[in-house]
Order: sequence, then structure tokens, then C-alpha cells
Amino acid sequence: MPHAERGMVVGLFGGSFNPPHQGHALVAEIALRRLGLDQLWWMVTPGNPLKSRNHLAPLAERIALSEAITHDPRIKVTAFEQTLGMSYTANTLAYIKARNTHVNFIWIMGADSLNTFHRWQKWQEIARTFPIAVIDRPGSTLSYLSAKMAKTFQYARVDEDDARVLWKKQAPAWTFIHGRRSTLSSTALRAAQ
Repeated sequence: MPHAERGMVVGLFGGSFNPPHQGHALVAEIALRRLGLDQLWWMVTPGNPLKSRNHLAPLAERIALSEAITHDPRIKVTAFEQTLGMSYTANTLAYIKARNTHVNFIWIMGADSLNTFHRWQKWQEIARTFPIAVIDRPGSTLSYLSAKMAKTFQYARVDEDDARVLWKKQAPAWTFIHGRRSTLSSTALRAAQ
């Protein structure tokens, strides 16, 4: 797990990154800028329990490719979930929270993940662990309004203009951040190979 100093604001951006691409880098860039992050932990997961692992590239390859497209020194590419033997986000976030009580974390996800977020193990617990920033992705700009998470936690939505103070909010708290979007997708990139 990367090191963070007391009082830092750290974004947690997890995914299979199979493969990582400039769309992921754009989400990280927008999160760093709009949320005022001191660091962003780019968490390469061993695999997504909701997706087939048939076409999952080796973890070391996904880490190397992630490092190759992330150039901001505030981005820390890590795969500590593998070392811990964790595959569920709720468990990972609980672990991070217990060991970093002095750090302010924000969970970051692309808007395309929001539609299936309610299928994640303990998804409501995830929403109650750290504030969440949902970054716009093509095809998701309006569809997020109908997402089960958005409806369930509508009362906890923070205006996008207040994204820089999201870290100060007690979870559940979330915001949707509009911005530049990339049409790249890992699924399409794998299909093109």
C-alpha cells in the first residue's frame, strides 16, 4: 500500500485495467484536478469477481502498462490487493480505512461502472465507507440518474461545484463530475486484438 501523510486527500481508483488505456488516465487526471487530490492510488486488481477471467492479462503486465501511461508523480500504481488476497472492494476499503485513519480518501469510479455498482458485494457499505466521485464516461452522462446507487443515495449527492470539498463530507456522499471523455474501452481494445 502506498504511503500517505496525515491530512492528505487521496483518491482510490481501482479496476482490472485489462488493458489500461488513455481513458483511464483521463479519469485519473480529472480526479486529481477537480477533487484537489494530493495522491491517486491506481489500484490494479487481481480481477473483477463480476467478470470472466478468461481474457485477463497477467497482473504484472497490467501494472507495467498502467505505469507506462501514468506520468503524474501523484499517481501511485499499486496492486496490494493481490498481496492481501482480497478481491472485493468493500474488504479492501475497510482495510485501507483501518490502517490510514489520518488520511482523507475518496473512491473514484468511471460513470460506466455506476450502472452495475449495486451488483458489487456490500455496495451500500462501500458507499458508507468513503465519499465517491463518479467521473463521466461516454454513454453514461444521463444514464447515471437511473442507476440504483444514484437513486438510493440521492439524498447524499454533492453538487459538482463542491467536488474539491467532497473529502470533507461524511460518507455516504457522492458527486458526478462532468468533463472530457474518452471513447476508449478495455473491452473494445481486447476485441480488436
